Amino acid sequence: MPSGAWQEEGASVGAIASYFDFAGRGTNLSTEIRAGLTTFLVMAYIIFLNPGILAAGLKIDPVAAAAATALVAGVMTIAMGVVGRYPFALAAGLGINAIVAFTLPAKGLSPAGAMGVIVLEGAVITLLVVVGAREAIMNAVPLSLKRAIGVGIGLFILFIGFVNGGLIVTPQGGVPIVGIAFPTTMSQLVFLLGLGLTVVLFVLKVRAALLISIVATTVVALLTGVATVPPDIVKAPNWSTLGQFDLTNVFTVLGPLAAVLTIFAIMLSDFFDTMGTVTGVAAEAGLARPDGSVPGIGRVLLIDSLAAVAGGAAGISSNTTYIESAAGVAEGGRTGFVSVVVGVLFLLAILVTPLANMVPLVATAPALVIVGYLMFTIVRDIPVADVEDGLPALLTMILMPLTYDITVGIGAGFISWTLIKLARGKLSEIHPLMWVISIAFLIYFGQTWLETLLPK
Repeated sequence: MPSGAWQEEGASVGAIASYFDFAGRGTNLSTEIRAGLTTFLVMAYIIFLNPGILAAGLKIDPVAAAAATALVAGVMTIAMGVVGRYPFALAAGLGINAIVAFTLPAKGLSPAGAMGVIVLEGAVITLLVVVGAREAIMNAVPLSLKRAIGVGIGLFILFIGFVNGGLIVTPQGGVPIVGIAFPTTMSQLVFLLGLGLTVVLFVLKVRAALLISIVATTVVALLTGVATVPPDIVKAPNWSTLGQFDLTNVFTVLGPLAAVLTIFAIMLSDFFDTMGTVTGVAAEAGLARPDGSVPGIGRVLLIDSLAAVAGGAAGISSNTTYIESAAGVAEGGRTGFVSVVVGVLFLLAILVTPLANMVPLVATAPALVIVGYLMFTIVRDIPVADVEDGLPALLTMILMPLTYDITVGIGAGFISWTLIKLARGKLSEIHPLMWVISIAFLIYFGQTWLETLLPK
């Protein structure tokens, strides 16, 4: 290579190192690239898992959903690296995508209307970040409820995993409401095989365990006839989900109050998921302050909020910061260049998204069970023996999967927490926002009855 080319390459590396402050954070280019590859491998499963969830609930084209999933993850993760300058990667959020696929359609929303809810909640969060109110609102909600929301969504995801795997069904006649289906079909056996493989890979701490399990279980499904290779498997990526959102559907179907509370409930889950992930990964990387705060977190939260809007607008649900970013940090990644590497790999992965059409639900269901477990582990930090925290947390956690509705779980948790504090005379511990939200949820739950009292 001519000396001029060497000098130009050296200058480029130097500019990257300077912009991302490699020296200040004790890293180098090769370490950042290795960390980026690691992070991508452990979260690439979402390219196939997200389309499976959305296709199951919304009946959208999984190939299109896979392409948009990779596209938005790539663009927003690069933005996080360049603007946020932290080694955080983003992709479609598990939990929220299940809400979009199952809870919102059950309320009567169209697929576009469900995505419109995500655009709206992302826009609200973005506004709160810009005016500096996001952290203030989070501080008003009790820590036990924040954790319970995460646990409840985890149980919801785990429940969906067993439903998609064919082991949890609604018996004929609806008694009991849900029951176990003992494995008698090849599809159920493939799910159990995939679940066993996923658990083994996970406990052995194999990198990319979820991605490996999805691929391996898909191969078994193809060999056993549970899945088939589509005749049009070799084709260009499909972009039909882009722009498929409706901002008015939720208000038309649910009415103003129910619409606002539904948007608010999803916004809360987005709030807590991001803050917990960002602070946890930053602390692990040694980038947090002694008090746990993260320097420049405003930039990080802004990109994360815009990612929610982008995910909804692209028709593939809210995108959020992934806890799997910790894998890259464990490899020594310390700067936003890790995110740039992850983002570029997601964009390259668009080329394989046509394969999503051959991945059956039984292949992605085991991953949902493991992700549900990971979210459930937060329960260890909830003081369940204290009725003031334990009972509201239980209602929040258990009602989400039982009702297939995150709004019901959050509403029950808010109302019961406020009621218990009121009964014990601890008015000073109830933040004004908790009063407002609890009363709003009371109206939400009683709106059908209240409508009967209004003059016709």
